[in-house]
Amino acid sequence: MPEKKTLKTFLVNGSIDSDSIAKSIANHNSKKEIGAHSIFLGQVRADVSNNRTVAAIDFTAYPEMAEKQISEIREEIIVKHKLTCAHIKHSLGKLMVGEICLFIFVSSPHRKAAMEACNEMVERIKKEVPIFGKEIFDDESYQWKENKA
Repeated sequence: MPEKKTLKTFLVNGSIDSDSIAKSIANHNSKKEIGAHSIFLGQVRADVSNNRTVAAIDFTAYPEMAEKQISEIREEIIVKHKLTCAHIKHSLGKLMVGEICLFIFVSSPHRKAAMEACNEMVERIKKEVPIFGKEIFDDESYQWKENKA
């Protein structure tokens, strides 16, 4: 019986740590067909709204749907931009200001394709994937975050 292919997972609990980011980058040192990498790191920032400062964001999602949509976006962009590879991680759970919540890392033979693909991936994930952020303010009040460009 053929082995069942393991599906990639893109959602992680908690922040994306710098060791996993470094490991992802280091794993590409031996790939000779790659000429460029483009990396995006999304970080929780201390926005101010109505005199309240964001202290954290609590990310939730419809996991099965989010995983499926991220996978489809990833595959479409790999083909469109002829990427060598693409890695995506998005956090779930409560992340404090300063923590990394989104990691996108794409590789390509050429820089233009890598840069355009990375940007497109960020924009499409923010627009199309059912991941929701609840901003938690320093006074413990909260509001649902609107994705902005």
